[in-house]
Amino acid sequence: MLTWFLPLLITSINCYQSKRRKSMALLPLLITLLFIIFCASSPFVRAAQLISVLSHGAMPDGKTDSTKAFAAAWSQACASTQPATISVPKGSFSLGQVRFQGPCKNNAILLRIDGTLVAPSDYGVIGSAQNWLIFEHVTGVTKSGGTLDGQGSGLWSCKSSGKDCPSGATSLEFSNSNNIAINGLASLNSQMFHIVINACQNVEVQGVKVSAAGDSPNTDGIHVQASTGVTILNSRIGTGDDCVSIGPGTTNLWIENVGCGPGHGSGNNLRKLYIGSLGKDSQEAGVQTVTVKTTTFTGTENGVRIKTWGRPSNGFARNILFQHAVMTDVQNPIVIDQNHCPGEKHCPGQVSGVKISDVTYQDIHGSSATELAVKFDCSKTNPCSGIKLEDVELTYKNQPAEASCSNAGGVASGLVQPSG
Repeated sequence: MLTWFLPLLITSINCYQSKRRKSMALLPLLITLLFIIFCASSPFVRAAQLISVLSHGAMPDGKTDSTKAFAAAWSQACASTQPATISVPKGSFSLGQVRFQGPCKNNAILLRIDGTLVAPSDYGVIGSAQNWLIFEHVTGVTKSGGTLDGQGSGLWSCKSSGKDCPSGATSLEFSNSNNIAINGLASLNSQMFHIVINACQNVEVQGVKVSAAGDSPNTDGIHVQASTGVTILNSRIGTGDDCVSIGPGTTNLWIENVGCGPGHGSGNNLRKLYIGSLGKDSQEAGVQTVTVKTTTFTGTENGVRIKTWGRPSNGFARNILFQHAVMTDVQNPIVIDQNHCPGEKHCPGQVSGVKISDVTYQDIHGSSATELAVKFDCSKTNPCSGIKLEDVELTYKNQPAEASCSNAGGVASGLVQPSG
C-alpha cells in the first residue's frame, strides 16, 4: 500500500545523510510524516458510515409514516462498529414515537437533520407515551440541525377545555446517556416539554431555538434533572411555561447567553429560569454548582427563581450564581419561594426542609413590571444563608422598586436597588 512512498523516503534519507550536519531535524520530521501516511492508509481508520433514512423507506412528504424507517436507520447505525452518520434530508417526515435505544457498538453517531420531523396531528397517538423521540443508554451521540414540530396545539386546546386529556409527550429526551451534543435544533409546539436531559453526563446544548404559544401549558423549553456536566449555550426560548427548569440531582450546570421571552400569540408568559420545584419528596437529591450568566428576560412572569415545596425534605440548593442578567418588564425578576403548596394540598401548615445556601446575584439590571422586584421568602426552620447581592439595579416605572426578605441572611455590595 505504501510502496509508492518508499523511494521518496529513501531519497530523502540519503539527502539527509549527505547534509546531516546542517539539517538535524529532518529525520524526525520524515518519521512523523511516514507515521501519519501509514495511519491514514490503514484499514483500521475508516470514514463514518453514511446512512440515509430514505434508504430505509422514509418519505419526505409530511404524510407517510416514517417511524419504522427511522428506527431501522438507527438500528443500523447503532450496530455499526465504526462511526456512523444518519442523514435526514430536506422535507417533512411524519413520525410516531421513536426510541433510539443503546448501548451501541460505537460511540460516535451523528444524527444530521436538514428537514422537519412532524409529530402526528392526532395528539392521542403519542399523548400518553411520555416521549415522542427518546435516546436511552447511548454514548457519543450528536443531534445536529433540523426542526421538531410537536403539533401540540390540539392537546393544549383539550386541556384548556377541561376535558379528560392525555398528559402529553416530551418532544426530545436524552436519558441515562453520556457525551451528548444537541446543536442548531429548532423545536416548535411540543405537547409538553421540548427538551429533557435526564440522568445524563457531559451534555452540550447549543444554538437551540424553542417556540410555543404563550398559553401552552407545561411546555418547558429545556428541563435538566439528575444530570451532571450539562452546558446550555446561545439559545432562544419562548414558550408557555419555563424557559429552563432545573430539577433535583442536577450538578455542574452551566447556562450562558440564553434569551427567555414570551411565546407566540397571547398567553400567560410564565417564562423564567427556574430551579425547582425542589423538596416534593422527603428523600431527594440536591442541586449544586449552577452558573447562569448573560441571560435576558423580556415580558415574563418571573426572572430567576428558586422554588421549593413547603414540606419536610432533605434536599438542598447551593453554590448558585446568577450573573449578567437583563430584565425587561418582568413581573418578578428575583424570587426565592420556599412555601410552594399548590392548592394547599399535601403540605398545608408545613415548612420547607430544603436548605438554600450560597446563592449570588451579580450584575442584574432592568425593569420590573410590579413594584416588588426582589422577594426572598425562605423557610422558617431552614433559613436561606449566604445570599449575596452585587450590583443589582431594578426599577419599577423608572422609579426604585421594592424588596421583601423573610428568613434570609447574606450580604450586599456595590449598588443594590432595591434594598430591603
